[in-house]
Amino acid sequence: MPAPLQQPIVFEIEGFDFLPGSGPFLFLLALLVYMLVLLGNGVVVCVIVLDRKLHRPMFVMICHLVVCDLLGATAVLPRLMMDFLMGQKKIVYPAAITQAFCIHVYGVAMQTILGAMAYDRYVAVCEPLRYHTIMTSARLHFCCAVAWIVALVLIAVLLSFHMNAPLCGRIIQHVYCSNRGILNLACSPTPTNNIYGLCMTWSVSTVVFIIIAFSYIRILTDSYRQRVSDSKCSVGSALVRSKAFQTCAPHLVIYTLYQIASVIIILSYRFPAAHPNLIKFFSILFIIVPPAINPVIYGLVVKELRTSILQKISIRV
Repeated sequence: MPAPLQQPIVFEIEGFDFLPGSGPFLFLLALLVYMLVLLGNGVVVCVIVLDRKLHRPMFVMICHLVVCDLLGATAVLPRLMMDFLMGQKKIVYPAAITQAFCIHVYGVAMQTILGAMAYDRYVAVCEPLRYHTIMTSARLHFCCAVAWIVALVLIAVLLSFHMNAPLCGRIIQHVYCSNRGILNLACSPTPTNNIYGLCMTWSVSTVVFIIIAFSYIRILTDSYRQRVSDSKCSVGSALVRSKAFQTCAPHLVIYTLYQIASVIIILSYRFPAAHPNLIKFFSILFIIVPPAINPVIYGLVVKELRTSILQKISIRV
């Protein structure tokens, strides 16, 4: 068995296998995507911060989702651009662990924040007249804090297994550092980490799915009952419920896109005959697609946010 590596450990990320001379083009492509992510998410946050009418629970949670998107994209794209432009593939151990931590936190926090947003929409649609009583500032911050704390604690425990795992290899066969990519270099198998990682992934996904499914099933059934009994309900209550229901669509679309990207990643590893570049490209979809598309979805679908963005643009012009 090879001798375990001693600190300071320097890994080499395998990255994409691209033709000589195509690095600058790939760098510009990655830079364009990253600029779109920064611009789109930056506009959403700035508009929400500047418009006091948007200082409400739903938009506060959108800001948390934006922070999560930026965390994932920033953890991957800048280093990927360095690889394309300068062939920088080496990464020291602390930087590798930091990148893995940020990417895994992004993956879990994206789900937990969407779960908190589903709860907010459930209260808004099913209890419109009691919404501000239930979703107080304290409860809003509690829900957001829980979403982040769950992600941070789970990933901290996951990566703590690296502390006692001697490593015998240096080449990470991926385009970024991940828990599995690093532990694949361990001198001996790590069954405890494998079991914990699998249980954590399925537990978080299952709990969030149950929360979202319960919330939207209740929203749909409650909205159907609302239509049936419209004549018995006050016009104000019906308008509030209808307005809240319209804001549910972007949350559901974003959750669906994230899950589709995750499923594509899982399926790509089931076809070992596929080209390694294709598998690696699919593996970064869930980090690139949601941060790039989420601002567009919110900007187009959420009427209040869209109106505020257009007003700010017209004022500047």
